[in-house]
Amino acid sequence: MILNEEQQKEISSAISDLENETDAELVTVLAKQADNYYYIPTLWAALIALLIPIIIKFTPLWLSGNDLLLLQWLAFILLVLVFRIQSLMMMLVPKSVKYWRASNLACRQFLENNLQHTKNEMGVLIFVSEAEHYVEIIADKGISQYVSNEQWQEIINEFIKQVKAGKTKEGFINCIQASGELLKKYAPATEQKNELANHLIILK
Repeated sequence: MILNEEQQKEISSAISDLENETDAELVTVLAKQADNYYYIPTLWAALIALLIPIIIKFTPLWLSGNDLLLLQWLAFILLVLVFRIQSLMMMLVPKSVKYWRASNLACRQFLENNLQHTKNEMGVLIFVSEAEHYVEIIADKGISQYVSNEQWQEIINEFIKQVKAGKTKEGFINCIQASGELLKKYAPATEQKNELANHLIILK
């Protein structure tokens, strides 16, 4: 569920409030989906179509070679179309594949938004991919040397629960506030600056 303009403004405001109290630079990214996964329905459809001769063997049906080949092609085409239904397709994609694709996109967003070039290496990315129910926080060296992965993971776990419940906006706000408690502790504000945009970046 892509957030509306008012919800995006709330997130932007939360980022601005946080950055007034820390030297960290926070960027938030929301992706509808990390990949189209079109190859997944194709692979499943091909596998099932290849199994049709074995299935037919255990039935009283008798088909000629041409009829069997035609049945396989029809089954393949039909299954590809059915398996491309969004909700069904996401069920067919292994969790490891979904998380791998989402994690790759998160890393690209960290680099593309220049978080690795902030002063004193204080960049932090909060990335969400809704279709995969995936959340990742990536912090540059200036933050990661103080905040452990376990501390970030606690925040991530809570955010994932809210994404699954369809409360993405609330998840972002709570995540920003929870992250803020760590950032204010380990990277308190020493100067007023704003190196990167505070608005929510949406990838459709």
